[in-house]
Amino acid sequence: MGLKLILSDRPLHLDIKGDGQIKYLDLSSLNIANCTGCFGCWVKTPGQCVIRDDAVMVYPEIARSDSLIYVSRLKYGGYDTVMKTMLERAIPIQQAFIRLVNGETHHIQLEVRPKSATIVGYGNNLDEAEKQIFKRLVERNARNMNFESYRVVFTTESRLTDTVKNEVAKWEA
Repeated sequence: MGLKLILSDRPLHLDIKGDGQIKYLDLSSLNIANCTGCFGCWVKTPGQCVIRDDAVMVYPEIARSDSLIYVSRLKYGGYDTVMKTMLERAIPIQQAFIRLVNGETHHIQLEVRPKSATIVGYGNNLDEAEKQIFKRLVERNARNMNFESYRVVFTTESRLTDTVKNEVAKWEA
């Protein structure tokens, strides 16, 4: 059984069990710079970002996880800044090379385990149009992130911790 990873764009108060197989990272507490688009992770130092900050300890965890939960506030139908920045900085787990998947071009993964993902989008007063845009974004990302399966769960800010606890409980059962 591989690593189960929770990445959140804000602090959550979780009581995690799981014998060390469940790891929680609060991205908002880490120093993660924006991707500069230099492609150094593909041509200068393959598999490693040239920016030396906290992202270099996160993307290997994403690669080796077999189950993950992304927790992000929704902003205009997409991930909010903290999660979007981290996902962009995870490019080193992909190669510059392209493969065909169901007639579409996608990057070849660099030692990335296939995974089951739950994406928790939260916010108050989310409308259906924003939810549909986010679902479509996740669907498109899933094809490039080696998700074998995924679910999108929406919740409010006040219910966020309970929603994540419920998802983690499914892992611990």
